[in-house]
Amino acid sequence: MTKRPLSVTIIAWIFIAAGIIGIAYHSAEINIHILFGSDILLALFVRLLAIVGGVFLLRRINWGRSLLTVWLAYHVVLSYFHTLPQMLMHAALLAVIVFFLFRPVVNAYFARKNTE
Repeated sequence: MTKRPLSVTIIAWIFIAAGIIGIAYHSAEINIHILFGSDILLALFVRLLAIVGGVFLLRRINWGRSLLTVWLAYHVVLSYFHTLPQMLMHAALLAVIVFFLFRPVVNAYFARKNTE
């Protein structure tokens, strides 16, 4: 079995941690009276997707890379409606994540899963 690139491990755990922290944060906002009349369920679902993507990266499932890329791209679009620094930070994070998740060594790591 080929060793997982360190960048994949770090990115996976960052997304898992971000998802868990986000769920804990948004769970504190839940009020049964406003549960379905707000965006809290969407926020919880998006945070859950971060965890799922991180777990699938650790399990060497190729589409986990795509899920996390789309997840972060969603945040770039979402931050367009906030401040410019937020949008630039999310865009920079997206560029870094894409760079590290789609390097040739990482592509080879995920491609070898199918041949092993």
